Amino acid sequence: MRKNLHILFFLVCSFANLRIDAQQQTVDIDALMHKMSVEEKVGQMTQIDLGVIAEGGICALKNPQTVNISKLQEAIAKYHIGSILNVGCASGTISLDNWHQILNTIHAQNTQLSKNKIPILYGIDAIHGANYTMGATLFPQQIAQAATWNPSLVKKGYEITAYETRASGIPWNFSPVLDLGRQPLWSRFFETFGEDVYLAKTMTQVAIDGYQGNTIGNPYKVASCMKHFLGYSMPLSGRDRTPAWISDRELREYFLPTFETAIKANARTIMINSGDINGTPVHANNDILTKLLRNELGFTGVAVTDWEDIYKLVNIHRVAKNKKEAVKMAILAGIDMSMTPNDFEFTTLLVQLVKEGDIPESRLDISVRRILQLKKDLGLFEKTINEKTNYPLFGCNQYAEASYDVAKECITLLKNKNNTLPVTNEKIFVCGPAANSMNLLNGAWTHTWQGVDTQWNTKGKQTILQALQKKTSIQTTFENIASIDSFYQESNYLAKAIQADKIVVCIGETPCTEIVGNINDLNISDAQIKLIEKLKTLGKPLILVCCFNRPRIISRVEPLVDAILYAYLPSDEGGRAIADCIIGKVNPSGKLPFTYPKYANAFVHYDHKAAEDLDIDFGMNAYQPQFDFGFGLSYTNFQYSNFSISSSTLSNDKIKVEITVKNTGNVKGKEVVQVYYNDLVASITPAVKKLCAYRKLELLPNESKIVYFELSKTDFSFINKDLKRITESGEIEIIINNQKKVINVL
Repeated sequence: MRKNLHILFFLVCSFANLRIDAQQQTVDIDALMHKMSVEEKVGQMTQIDLGVIAEGGICALKNPQTVNISKLQEAIAKYHIGSILNVGCASGTISLDNWHQILNTIHAQNTQLSKNKIPILYGIDAIHGANYTMGATLFPQQIAQAATWNPSLVKKGYEITAYETRASGIPWNFSPVLDLGRQPLWSRFFETFGEDVYLAKTMTQVAIDGYQGNTIGNPYKVASCMKHFLGYSMPLSGRDRTPAWISDRELREYFLPTFETAIKANARTIMINSGDINGTPVHANNDILTKLLRNELGFTGVAVTDWEDIYKLVNIHRVAKNKKEAVKMAILAGIDMSMTPNDFEFTTLLVQLVKEGDIPESRLDISVRRILQLKKDLGLFEKTINEKTNYPLFGCNQYAEASYDVAKECITLLKNKNNTLPVTNEKIFVCGPAANSMNLLNGAWTHTWQGVDTQWNTKGKQTILQALQKKTSIQTTFENIASIDSFYQESNYLAKAIQADKIVVCIGETPCTEIVGNINDLNISDAQIKLIEKLKTLGKPLILVCCFNRPRIISRVEPLVDAILYAYLPSDEGGRAIADCIIGKVNPSGKLPFTYPKYANAFVHYDHKAAEDLDIDFGMNAYQPQFDFGFGLSYTNFQYSNFSISSSTLSNDKIKVEITVKNTGNVKGKEVVQVYYNDLVASITPAVKKLCAYRKLELLPNESKIVYFELSKTDFSFINKDLKRITESGEIEIIINNQKKVINVL
């Protein structure tokens, strides 16, 4: 049956590609623009939230969401609206039927009222699956995807998300997040692919390919949106939407490459950083939005603002005296579309600016052409919404298993003293706030913006506790002892826990993102610390399961526990995956995509400078992580040998690196072979090591495999003081596991 579904999917997609190619030839953008008024052009550059045209007030919509015809007619006939987004402020998930009702209503009214019949483009934050559609497949959050170190597996998730987003009638997805996760305090850390440039680039590539395929006109693909250009993830304070101070060299070295990768992969849209860099708000920064993005990187797609960010040039950044001046600054800087999103003031002001001569109509033409081209390439002029019957795989078990596969490969075994894990034929006591909560497995952007409302949870999915209770190989007891912030003293949990052979403590973090997720302390809550300390007094082996938005500090409890499974935010299938790791059905193979800090103020990355390894500063070593980047244990052991390099010199050719990896244990396991390099001398102080290649492989007990890598000079490049990417001649040390070899770059 699964094979037949794949064949059906392939045939339908192939037919769809032929149909879209024919459709795209029917729209003459030049002729269309010639007929458009200033008001119509400005309308194309305006994006409103669903709440503006729905029944009820802003952030107080009728449930389920229902279009208000008179509001919609005004948006189309008076303001010529070009785009709509999301589900309405503070609203929840929408059913597949309701999505089609909403979108068909919008399309019908637009067909009737729009003079030039330009389709309205709908966009959505489908962050880890089509999370605003009931019954859709949810995948682990991006940081968990990166922890798999398995791009081909991750790509399947993006293909499924594209399929189910289009099944909802929506062709534009505000994803992926390409900001680099190098500030652990940041509330959106879980939305990144981690701290390393190379790992993030490889995940970026498969994300764009998975979403867009060969053509976004395919009705099973979506236009992707790169977020958030540029430097958004490195606020100095760690708090969302606050200033970043990043040198031009570091901006290009660390924060630009993922966007470069996505642009080369033909990502079609980009969302702009809400904050400011070095004192200049990005939404008003022509150097970034035009000179860098357009002229240097060659991006030709649509640049959209984030939520109300043009207005924030007045009331947050205070670089514009009023909204009219803010609109002028943003448009001249390079913005194509404004996520207004709750009114039409932007539309009115931009029309005024053009008619008063402050912004030339020719500037509008540049943005409108990009927007119309996007709509044309999506096939919207011929078929705005596809029938639900075209998506027979929506929410199927096969897709749920694809999510489970990502979840089981992301889970990272950080500690396993005395082989505490796996648990077999034993009694376990399960407790902690994450033990019986789907919300703490999923995190934010799950059915609602912040992901805290339990009423929207996907039916039939299992928490960690529920999944463990289904395992016949163990006996499970449970006590709801603690929430994230409260410890219930009156519980008789100790009497229950003492009866168990081992104790599983599941801790977590309240789902949150953006400004709502700002925190002042990375340490786990006192209630969770107290819980672990109390359980330690029983003398039983403790297994800690962590479900965090970001790497919360566990140094106070790490010595008290015998095993640690770090699960990130593994989503709807995470409970099953964690349970299977605990009982040994799954051998953990995840590796950390970030350096896990040991102390709340010790944010030093794995690719730090050499001075931070020295015993300086009165004997204090600056690099003391809890766990290193790329670290992750297994229930088996791997041995590395026969490390060889095809040549000791490297010029314009490539060198072949090979190493033999053997599973020396008695269970099957997956290992990530990680290749690092160390530039021994460089004009810019080099990192102690940097990732340049990796590959994940599976080995049976006692099985060996030879792993090959091809490396070129560009793999050892960096941004120099002149802001150019170069590879300097000299000695390079190549590192795999505990083995090293030096080559000479000519």
